[in-house]
Amino acid sequence: MIPLDIALAFFTTSVLLGISPGPDNIFVLTQSALRGRQAGIFVTLGLCTGLIVHTLAVSFGVAAIFQTSALAFTVLKFAGAAYLLYLAWQAFRAPATGIHLGEGSGASGWELYRRGIIMNITNPKVSIFFLAFLPQFAEPARGSLTMQMMLLGGLFILATLLVFGTIALLAGTIGRKLGQSAGAEKIMNRVAGTVFTALAFKLAMTDR
Repeated sequence: MIPLDIALAFFTTSVLLGISPGPDNIFVLTQSALRGRQAGIFVTLGLCTGLIVHTLAVSFGVAAIFQTSALAFTVLKFAGAAYLLYLAWQAFRAPATGIHLGEGSGASGWELYRRGIIMNITNPKVSIFFLAFLPQFAEPARGSLTMQMMLLGGLFILATLLVFGTIALLAGTIGRKLGQSAGAEKIMNRVAGTVFTALAFKLAMTDR
């Protein structure tokens, strides 16, 4: 339904977008460094699940609500900002345990997975981005636009999974080495809290 050259161009662009610094990959990086590679993978899976929601929303036209309704956009972005501030508060108050930093430490896999979902779906800019990005690679002459949007969304999720998974593995390895030091863990917790706070204010100040 989608020509191979178009699919490859879309996938390459998606990989480049995944590499570009943004709230989601920074979230994966900080969680992986603090809690280990496995934690980063759970967060990545959560973020990709959120992208499924955005893909369906765009495919069936729901995302247009956030582009046209100032109230819906504002409510969702402040909900996302509040959640990021909650994560920042948790990071700032987290104890430095040193030897416990690394694989399997802290929050459960399910909690980290859930954090990834919430982080992603409470950012209305993602829905609006999908609404602007996906249609550029769809063509009515090729058949169902809904099916094309879903296929493109699937490719974007695959690219995100590969990029964020790589970030999780690399950051988790570094974090595990630093985790033998309680002082290093304390610094990373403070850095994570600062990053979450900055992301929260950035999201809260975002316009449509």
